[in-house]
Amino acid sequence: MNQQKGFHVAILGATGAVGQQMLNTLEKKNFPISQLTLLSSARSAGKKVHYKGEEYIVQEATANSFKDVDIALFSAGGSVSKSLAAHAVEQGAIVVDNTSAFRMDANVPLVVPEVNEIDLTTHQGVIANPNCSTIQMVVALEPIRKKYGLTKVIVSTYQAVSGSGAAAVEELNEQTRLIINNEPFEAKILPVKGDQKHYQIAFNAIPQIDKFEDNGFTFEEMKMINETKKIMHLPELQVAATCVRLPVATGHSESIYFEVEEQGVSVQDIKTLLETAPGIVLQDDPDNQIYPMPANCVGKSDVFVGRIRKDLDVPTGFHMWVVSDNLLKGAAWNSVQIAESLIKLGIVK
Repeated sequence: MNQQKGFHVAILGATGAVGQQMLNTLEKKNFPISQLTLLSSARSAGKKVHYKGEEYIVQEATANSFKDVDIALFSAGGSVSKSLAAHAVEQGAIVVDNTSAFRMDANVPLVVPEVNEIDLTTHQGVIANPNCSTIQMVVALEPIRKKYGLTKVIVSTYQAVSGSGAAAVEELNEQTRLIINNEPFEAKILPVKGDQKHYQIAFNAIPQIDKFEDNGFTFEEMKMINETKKIMHLPELQVAATCVRLPVATGHSESIYFEVEEQGVSVQDIKTLLETAPGIVLQDDPDNQIYPMPANCVGKSDVFVGRIRKDLDVPTGFHMWVVSDNLLKGAAWNSVQIAESLIKLGIVK
């Protein structure tokens, strides 16, 4: 399609939290759209959604929903992506998938534009959007890797409940109200839908996000470990993660310890580097209690970095605090960025 006129964009999962953020982001960034197709499950089909003042009827997604679509943004669950992505590609669409379905597929690029935009040139129809917690971490680490090398990463995450969907946010709000009023309740969603045990999230911290693997790490933690190595093209990088769910509606926070290859790097070197790095806002003034917080990142597309300090024992070790809106940079905005990069690189015309 002629780029001057725009592109036919489809959103699969248009009624979900991330799908809605995708729509908002496309509108905010004035993405060039000539035709918009909104898709969902049969349960949500028929709902009305507004975009740029126009009303759209959400359609049920089928294998034949992608005729003449240029870019299809998927965010409707891994099983749906697996069942429909190939059909979309066959009909000529490039799929940007926000689920974990294809992330570790060797033939599918896993892309954060600030880090590995060039990997888009190797796509075979499907491009994977990384896990939300991985995205903000690699954005913060990539300038450091490029300048000083990177040998080890240990991350602890403090993740918002919106990462489990809108229903989890509703559960947090309801539990908070009931606990304050000393009323009984039954936890139903967190830590993982389908597990035998569910725990209170209000006034609590749950050290489980997704299911446990045989090695003792959760699937969320292994996603961070494996995705980081793939995105940064560092298969030998030492990475460990502990992922925790907190009673925060939106905005993931991360405490990151990292070691660089180069000797003699100072905290000021890291700060100076990150001040001008793409997609990063440095908020690091301990004397005035200035540092990133999730309450201040909601609705913003950047990754916020602060509390950069040297490790007390390892000369090449550093610590930093990283915060980002998990529904924007962690999902919708990164997907739209990928779509923008596809246009910029001339991959979609």
